[in-house]
Amino acid sequence: MTHTVSRRHLLGAAAFAPLVARAQDTAPAPIFGQPGKDVIWAPTPDAMVDRMLRLAGLRPRDFVIDLGAGDGKIVIAAAKAGARGLGIEYNPELVTLARQRAQAAGVAEHARFEKADIFESDFSRASIVTLYLLPRLNLRLRHRLLALTPGTRVVSHSFDMGDWRPDEVTNAGGATAFLWLVPANFGGEWALRFPLADGSEARGLLEVDQRFQQVGGAAVFRDFTASLRQPLLAGDRVRFALTDAEGQLREFDGRIAGRELIGKVTQGDARVPFRADRTDAAIPLIGGSEPVRPPRD
Repeated sequence: MTHTVSRRHLLGAAAFAPLVARAQDTAPAPIFGQPGKDVIWAPTPDAMVDRMLRLAGLRPRDFVIDLGAGDGKIVIAAAKAGARGLGIEYNPELVTLARQRAQAAGVAEHARFEKADIFESDFSRASIVTLYLLPRLNLRLRHRLLALTPGTRVVSHSFDMGDWRPDEVTNAGGATAFLWLVPANFGGEWALRFPLADGSEARGLLEVDQRFQQVGGAAVFRDFTASLRQPLLAGDRVRFALTDAEGQLREFDGRIAGRELIGKVTQGDARVPFRADRTDAAIPLIGGSEPVRPPRD
């Protein structure tokens, strides 16, 4: 769905009234409930626009893509906060209105809008994706969102992603939003190496199961197997713990980069390097990342 320019925090109350007035002089504003290609138009509350961008951890270096941008509210708010953004909107009148509002707000160079179908558009450049669509449309997009760069933040107003559980849920202005961090692919087998207190090196095989960002598994060593304690996958960051051959609890904290997992592991009061290298010839798909054909509402 679509959005209108925020009065709070990111845009500022004083700028809102003249901005809307100038934009409405040259292009018709959308009407609540007006039909669109896939959804009717409904605005995101001003407080929720601010909250969605804060939930996503918006920074000046971010590139925000709003799927179903409407009159440009979210992208303009992001640009006013110093980021860059692109709004993808199918309705050409709304694209014109969004461009006019970005121009009036003085952020046209950083807030761009294009007339396009969100299901045919490339949004792989995004570090943040925002959307206000229906559940069945979210599910149609889900496999493409999961293919984005690990750590990309996805924020949806009102609707979830089925069994892809959100990393955080927030409420503001009488509305709800959901945050997901696109997970790296940690599933499969990894050759793990880390130093022991006696100076030798422990070597084992990590066997990891993954569905969305939920992970579990075990480390297989020559004489024993240890399940992964409290495994956590957040974007490209992996954390887990296990008890080593010397009876010491080792806490691992690393980042995945392609076929490598590199980080630090506790050794007494110190932290020392560890690494793991993927052994799978073919990297398995993330569980749940296959395209789905959701039923119509």
